[in-house]
Amino acid sequence: MDWNHYRFRSLWPLPAPPAAVYAALERAEDYPRWWPQVRAVARRDDGTGVITIRSALPYRLTSTVRETRRDPAAGVLEVTLSGDLDGWARWTVTPGGPGTLARYDQDVRVRKPLLRRLAVPGRPVFRLNHRLMMRAGRRGLLRRLEAV
Repeated sequence: MDWNHYRFRSLWPLPAPPAAVYAALERAEDYPRWWPQVRAVARRDDGTGVITIRSALPYRLTSTVRETRRDPAAGVLEVTLSGDLDGWARWTVTPGGPGTLARYDQDVRVRKPLLRRLAVPGRPVFRLNHRLMMRAGRRGLLRRLEAV
């Protein structure tokens, strides 16, 4: 088993139309306004940027993000990541119940040296840290969608 490899899936039921959810998620430069753990997003060009995140644990992760798919008709936003995290992440936005289901999938390898050294004992804590970050992101997006 590669202790530095992670696969995550989060499902966010949201009481808003899919088009509104997609529009909020495609504007990554706005994430720091509603997602507390996304500390910074700096666009380099139309399809590339740098993201810095920090959740409950006292470390930051910075990765270059490159857009690989933007398909509003299918509700898909997909990026590759390189840096402290290498891999990919994808949002899939679909109608769900009275609103929208936003599904987040991520497949990454940790490259940050300290986290690699702590991979075995830290894995459960790192996974919990990710869950807390995603929970806060959903709450922030709910507030953002209510304000629009």
